[in-house]
Amino acid sequence: MKTFTPAQIEGGDRKWYVIDATGLTLGRLATQLAVILKGKNKASYAPHLDNGDYVVVTNCDKFKVTWKKMTDKMYHSHTGYLGGLKEISLEDLLVKKPQKALEFAVSGMLPKNKLRRHMISRLKLFTWDEHTFGAQKPELIK
Repeated sequence: MKTFTPAQIEGGDRKWYVIDATGLTLGRLATQLAVILKGKNKASYAPHLDNGDYVVVTNCDKFKVTWKKMTDKMYHSHTGYLGGLKEISLEDLLVKKPQKALEFAVSGMLPKNKLRRHMISRLKLFTWDEHTFGAQKPELIK
């Protein structure tokens, strides 16, 4: 008996999902999005293949966080120069770039390899109720 290895999905077999992030917890939402982007919700999942689906998230800045994460959670980046450490809190990040907070959370849950860039490119984030992907006939997830 041989081990079954699924084949790579051609472009037409991917589904579209729409999720409204209003009132959902950031970490639980990011976990749900990462599972769909990786393709772990399918029977044909294989860790070395990129068989995930497309996800459209509306109201991506209206999620909730527990405890004091809005002020205590910090995002760090470094310029490479001495004294070049930049920090921004979740509260300030939502004011400047509302989509980035959810994108950082989902990106941290995806595999750290060459497939990550392709998976995160299928995540479409909107800060309003409407989206521009109506022609794809996405499935609504609540």
